[in-house]
Amino acid sequence: MNLHVNANLALELPPDRACQSPGLEKRTDSRVELAAQFIPAGARVFDLSEGTALQAILPNGCSYRGIDRPLATLLRDLNSGEFPTKSASDCDVIVMLGVLERVADIESLFTHLRFCRHDIILSYCATDLTTGLDRAALGFANHLSFYELALLFDRYGFRIECTTPVDDAQVLMRLTPSEWLSAPAACSVAVISADDAGDFASRLGCQMLNALLPGEAEVHHLTLHTLGEARGNYDLVVLGTGNGLFPALFGEEVLQVVSRAKAAIGIFGTHSRELMSRPALDRLIDRLDTWFACYEDDVLMYGRGRGNVVHIGDWLIDQFPLARPINDEPLMIGHEVGEEFALDRAIRTIQQHKQVYSTVPTALLCALTSAELAAYAEPPMPRSLASGQFRSMLIDIFGRAFPEQKFFLVDRDAVARYKARVHHNVGKVGARIGAILRDFTVAP
Repeated sequence: MNLHVNANLALELPPDRACQSPGLEKRTDSRVELAAQFIPAGARVFDLSEGTALQAILPNGCSYRGIDRPLATLLRDLNSGEFPTKSASDCDVIVMLGVLERVADIESLFTHLRFCRHDIILSYCATDLTTGLDRAALGFANHLSFYELALLFDRYGFRIECTTPVDDAQVLMRLTPSEWLSAPAACSVAVISADDAGDFASRLGCQMLNALLPGEAEVHHLTLHTLGEARGNYDLVVLGTGNGLFPALFGEEVLQVVSRAKAAIGIFGTHSRELMSRPALDRLIDRLDTWFACYEDDVLMYGRGRGNVVHIGDWLIDQFPLARPINDEPLMIGHEVGEEFALDRAIRTIQQHKQVYSTVPTALLCALTSAELAAYAEPPMPRSLASGQFRSMLIDIFGRAFPEQKFFLVDRDAVARYKARVHHNVGKVGARIGAILRDFTVAP
């Protein structure tokens, strides 16, 4: 991309506000212009300031309501505990320019503002900036420093969202109800997945999990080869990202990382079950708060009698929308699907074909959301053992398995029902993660 500079264009620099400091008579226009920059388009504005200059420069779609009395009368009413509650409740933003300094009973004023629960845009001449001014002669009825202002706002449930100086004697502020800006609770999360993080299933699973974790979570991704880099403890360990885990990931090293965490959950299916150590898997499941199992086979074989095992289905299907294929040419999919293509391109390519043959379980899952005919082949396994993933997936979706290397007709209605059920269960996983992290973290 080429960038071109037009020498005829210039930035307009802000005026030198220092010249406005000696007297307050020129500040009104500056306050109004800046206040307009704090107001979102479409907002309903209730202006408690003197005059209606703000109305002419509001953003697109805003509505405006000013005070229906002189400012002196409004101030007298505010000081006597009266407040225009109806107008303030029917707006989105309350503006007070040059008002707060002149209110004697600011505690009463903020009691009313707190119950309105709207953003407030106000100006204030703090004592930190007005040591050379006769505040009483200017009609100021209160005298707060910035620190005292912050305490006042906090006491009545407001946080300062942003500020800007009007000149060298006053500042414009936007306040927001504090529950809108509750301080995020920092938390640490370890995600343990298969070694090959570049395959189709792992990439999709990481994408799914990242969408469910809270934004303030610090995530540390680990594989079997990097378990030695695990930290001393985590708030949450997530074992698996929704795909099938190798038996090696149920060993002692993983168990140690899980044991050091405040809580741990599993989001995985099992395969190559003949190679799996049942005692090792049992010990691991015992340490999990919840195992969100991908397949009914998992629950029946390893979760029977346990209260911490939940069948959610193969959550990766949530990444594949139902689609209609347009290409009659059969598509054959191997493991290169996770290496050569971006995820969106791979999904789009698979869903274009009416007939799909796959040796990758997750690619077949994607094909089932669009294809008319599908077939699969188990990849080569040690000791010539089948992984079992294809069979577990098909029984979950269709209630039956299909022979290997033979095309079968895809029941689109069954796929749609399965997708809806899994989507509902994914929401439960997100809710459980959120509940766990709320229990183990405390906001600063």
